[in-house]
Amino acid sequence: MSDRQPITSNSLSPASLLDALLPLASLIILLSLSVYIFGEDSSYGPNQIALLICAGIAAIIGMKNGLTYEQIEKGMFHGVNLALSAIFILFAVGALIGTWILAGTVPSMIYYGIQILSPDWFYAACCLICAIVGLSIGSSWTTAGTLGIALIGIASALDLSLYISAGAIISGAYFGDKMSPLSDTTNLAAAVVSQDIFKHIRHMVWTTAPAFIMAIILFSILGLAETTSEVSNSDIEALLTALKSEFTLSWVTLLPLFLLLFMAWRKIPAYPALLLGAATGGVIAFFYQPQAINNLSEGSGWANQLKGIWISMFDGYSSPSDNESIADLLSKGGMSSMLNTVWLIMSAVAFGGIMERAGFLKRLVTSAMSGAKSSGRLITTTVLTCIGMNATAADQYMAIIIPGRMFREAFEKQGLDGSNLSRTLEDSATLSSALIPWNTCGAYMSATLGVAVWDFTDGIGGYAPFAFFNLICPMLAIVYGFFAFKQLPFDAENNKITD
Repeated sequence: MSDRQPITSNSLSPASLLDALLPLASLIILLSLSVYIFGEDSSYGPNQIALLICAGIAAIIGMKNGLTYEQIEKGMFHGVNLALSAIFILFAVGALIGTWILAGTVPSMIYYGIQILSPDWFYAACCLICAIVGLSIGSSWTTAGTLGIALIGIASALDLSLYISAGAIISGAYFGDKMSPLSDTTNLAAAVVSQDIFKHIRHMVWTTAPAFIMAIILFSILGLAETTSEVSNSDIEALLTALKSEFTLSWVTLLPLFLLLFMAWRKIPAYPALLLGAATGGVIAFFYQPQAINNLSEGSGWANQLKGIWISMFDGYSSPSDNESIADLLSKGGMSSMLNTVWLIMSAVAFGGIMERAGFLKRLVTSAMSGAKSSGRLITTTVLTCIGMNATAADQYMAIIIPGRMFREAFEKQGLDGSNLSRTLEDSATLSSALIPWNTCGAYMSATLGVAVWDFTDGIGGYAPFAFFNLICPMLAIVYGFFAFKQLPFDAENNKITD
């Protein structure tokens, strides 16, 4: 950024480890209190307050070390600026969900999916389908925001676990994103370590493929062992009948989905692609769902048709169905539904921006590196640092870039090829981002799928414990490190460190 000032100056004292740890320790304590006191409602305000209080603590310590308030403010604004793209994508997804329900796109996917997908293999199928789509388009966000919404709807209709379903969706979406040469994080991890993208992807196969196979096996076991579903054939028929009575269902209403997937495959930026997908949903709704629009706008005529489409974009769809399951399933969407998530993201990245500007993130990484005396310890330190960076900076790009830059020389000194580092960055930074509620990825997945990242109200719940791929891959990276398995040796010719 052209207006960004360096965090070092003649008047700025180096940050001590205690300086860096105080805001982080405060965050852990306050977030723990938030969850203990407010339970599943902690992300609807209490967590935001905790993050902003800790941002204030970081700012005070930074000013004690010599930073001016203007520098602190610029650090906070820089953090928020990093999240602006995610925020606008969230708004676009909210609009897309609203118009796709109104257009019958989501109801059609649910209608056909219920008839095609077997409950016994549903979780494994979710993971595989999302993996294929994610690999094709290189975007976990687009995969979850399109197919993920429908698959969650099908799981709800079949009375299957939404936590496990969301874990399967995220596992598949992140596998596809991680292994696709079209993915921004895959390209970023390779670029930050100066690695060829295809060499980086080939080396990732050794951790990614086993982790994905293990995830599929676990989802298959959970599906076959599912005993909680009490939905009878008559219940399913009632759901299908209710869907058909409220919407005109056909393959034509799936056109917005095919268009969006095509745009993602053609690498059209996410925000305009999602808005165009939402607008296409509005057009389909105008021609195919006049009754649904009239129900939403409480009127008729072209002006009320436009009003209904407009409402679905900013406030979502509200189903008038007498079937309680359908009403709960389809009453969602709209940009307004994303406002709380935007609040959470802005609070988190403001905290991360101040931590970066004050030099606390660099100090934490430097301290972590001091104990990395072997390849196993180095890779373990990298994994834990990336996860910590995702929690502290609340942004997966920072969790890739900062450790990637700082650990490159350490990997060289250990005689390890740069592709080992780029793979470890993906195994940890990319995959752990969806497991942290206030990270941009965790907040997005939770808001889009309507499932909490973690839920401690009745034991340990949420989708995170069931995002098996995201959990297994970092552990495999650590195991490989200690056993020196599939660790490429350093090659000076192909590992030139450049900035």
